[in-house]
Amino acid sequence: MSETRTLILGAIAGMTILVGLPLGRMRRPAPGLRLFLNALAIGILMFLIWDVLSHAYTPLDTALSNLHDHKGGVWPVIGYATLFLGGIGVGLVGLTAYERLLGRRPVRFGPGAMAAGELTARRWHVAGWSPARRLALLIAMGIGLHNFGEGLAIGGSAARGEITLATLLIIGFGLHNATEGFGIVAPLAAEADRPSWRFLAAMGLIGGGPTFVGTLVGHEFTSEPMSVIFLTLAAGSIIYVVIQLLGVASKAGRRELLIWGVFLGLTAGFVTDMVVSAAGA
Repeated sequence: MSETRTLILGAIAGMTILVGLPLGRMRRPAPGLRLFLNALAIGILMFLIWDVLSHAYTPLDTALSNLHDHKGGVWPVIGYATLFLGGIGVGLVGLTAYERLLGRRPVRFGPGAMAAGELTARRWHVAGWSPARRLALLIAMGIGLHNFGEGLAIGGSAARGEITLATLLIIGFGLHNATEGFGIVAPLAAEADRPSWRFLAAMGLIGGGPTFVGTLVGHEFTSEPMSVIFLTLAAGSIIYVVIQLLGVASKAGRRELLIWGVFLGLTAGFVTDMVVSAAGA
């Protein structure tokens, strides 16, 4: 598979995240639907935490097995353990510090500023966004880090000439990313915050764009330590977001609806991941 074709397909796999984003444009969804979407997002993100950490732990597990079998030394174990725990810590604590910073002063994000879903100035001031939009941004950032790791897998497979595997990874990740768009917009529906199409496109670029970047990097070279770093950063940030979403859900009550939403979110994550597993990845 040529590099150009690989990059195009990698971009398509990332941009399927746009499928779920229009849901954020719903006008005043019913309270029950808001809670259900919030719970669905929690389920999807909980799956992503499992998926990300299981992949990130593999190099450390291999190093531990090699140490046990006297095939490797202790330094690979220390190195991968440091990257694994350090990445989770930076992702989790880093977002906490970031949120505290937003509460103190405006942070410029890009061209344009949003207020009540409309463009009101030449620049976006993230600190002036509603809590729902800021949470949507954090979710998109966490998913983006995760998708960068997926892109590395696509690019690496194509570079090694494993065309069938690369193709199945693209299909599987494309289906999987389509569910992630719902996770990004769930906070907006939960607070009846109707975003503009421009805002949704920006969130899609942040969440899905790294798949293309990861494909490009993975096609040129592969690095297990780099994969561990990005995957654990993603895990830490997603854990932070899940904590925030659980706080929103706890205020709404209706525990049964929450449980069903989380279950269906987990189911969506695992079912789409089965396509990737079928490829032997």
